[in-house]
Amino acid sequence: MDTLECPRCGRPTTEQDLAESHWANEAVINQLREDRPEWSPKAGACVACVQEALLLLLIQEGAATFYESVQSVWPLDASAAFGALPTPLRMRADPRYTGKGLTVAVLDAGFYPHPDLIEPVNRICAWVDVGGEEPQALRFGPDDKPTWPGWDAGEAHQWHGLMTSTTLAGNGWLSHGLYSGMAGEAQLVLIQVRQPDGRISNDSIRRGLAWLRTNGPELGVRVVSLSVAGDPVEPLVDNPVDAAVAELVAAGMVVLAAAGNDGQRSLVPPATAPAAITVGGIDDQNTLLAEDVALWHSNYGLSGEGALKPELVAPSIWVVAPVLPGTETAAEAAELFARRAAGDGSVEGRVDELKLVTPHYQHVDGTSFATPLVAAAVACLLEANPRLDPDQVRDVLQATAETIPDVPIERQGHGVIDVGQAIALARHLRRGARLDWQRVPQITPEGILYALDADEAGQVELLGSWDEWRTPGLLATETEPGLWVIYQDRLPSGVYHYKFMIDGHRWLLDPANRARVPDGAGGLNSVLTIP
Repeated sequence: MDTLECPRCGRPTTEQDLAESHWANEAVINQLREDRPEWSPKAGACVACVQEALLLLLIQEGAATFYESVQSVWPLDASAAFGALPTPLRMRADPRYTGKGLTVAVLDAGFYPHPDLIEPVNRICAWVDVGGEEPQALRFGPDDKPTWPGWDAGEAHQWHGLMTSTTLAGNGWLSHGLYSGMAGEAQLVLIQVRQPDGRISNDSIRRGLAWLRTNGPELGVRVVSLSVAGDPVEPLVDNPVDAAVAELVAAGMVVLAAAGNDGQRSLVPPATAPAAITVGGIDDQNTLLAEDVALWHSNYGLSGEGALKPELVAPSIWVVAPVLPGTETAAEAAELFARRAAGDGSVEGRVDELKLVTPHYQHVDGTSFATPLVAAAVACLLEANPRLDPDQVRDVLQATAETIPDVPIERQGHGVIDVGQAIALARHLRRGARLDWQRVPQITPEGILYALDADEAGQVELLGSWDEWRTPGLLATETEPGLWVIYQDRLPSGVYHYKFMIDGHRWLLDPANRARVPDGAGGLNSVLTIP
């Protein structure tokens, strides 16, 4: 396909991608024209231009207005779907970390080799079926197009594993990168634990974990994500799943397990495993506002050894993942969006019912999807600091979590995962520091201390609204290799916006600061509040 130049921004693009912008309505067109009044919609716009415009509308105007104003078929369609925020943006991920060099194992009912996992290079390094007594295993290389028995059956049990694996490590291939997971460069080991009778039992989960104990170290597995539930167990009675999880953790693997979705006390492995980090759910209302966070109806309760479960909570609704190819839903999604493009308004109810976001993606809910979000965060954490052991990873996640006000501890554990803070602390520990974490920026009566870990930087500046973003900004001092520190005189009371500038040309949000607001140009600024 011939490479063209985007008529709006000059980026390399293709005729097919330029045509995608023709679906945009007046609100999107106006946004695209705001800083390019000479641009004509008939000329088309590249993927990057369209995504910037759509995200700007979503972030700035909020979900309700976005639903009304944006009717683009691709890459976001929020007028009848939900305009769900992309996962890395929503989770406040540090864009410098994508799970590169990490291998994550996912246990689920079944899987599919989706383009988001195998394009442009294959990242599925093994597929394993432990549903029977004798495991079947296939291994793949980066140039392979992985297949396995029943891979193209389009069966319902494959849908769940497709969703969990791509939520964790999809690269958003079918959305031009928009709907990627946080660990979009991680390698995957996919372990199918569904038995021939369709059940998932404690024994099949144990077999999957045992296979990992034997083969995981060779494959480099550091993280294990369990979005499955076995058979209920008795309190204070040892069970083989809990023991198998403990063996993996002792071998250096971080194990995460879904709490379940019934909103009740529960003793169902592997969520009961004391050595696992059990993940419950929240509903953040698909916004970036901390005050909008509400608890999801996830399970809770004590493990066999009395450990508090869950330890953490994460978004378990509005999570975007691919539609399973080869299914009736995939065929219907293509038809619905084609009819809408032709002006058929009667499809809106069905698009809404199927929770479709684009013809290739839908949004899902449940702690099954909160768990791979945390697993992806752990992969990024270990990329930032490979020396962390499972206990240290747990400590970092718990030390940086945000407690939800007025919610019992037994329902939320240590609170909502904060990916940016966790990565900042992981890098802090890499320098031999202790876990008595002090969040930055630190505000004192004398001034404000900022710190940024950036090995890749040759120069770091701080720019902000306190002086109308004047350049050059405040220059950081590299107090030790890769650690940049800035001390600013005390500011008057008020709310200020800021960013770091790396090497004079690359903007970076403060990854250790959860408070963020739209910057008016399709991105975000970090927020500093001086009392």
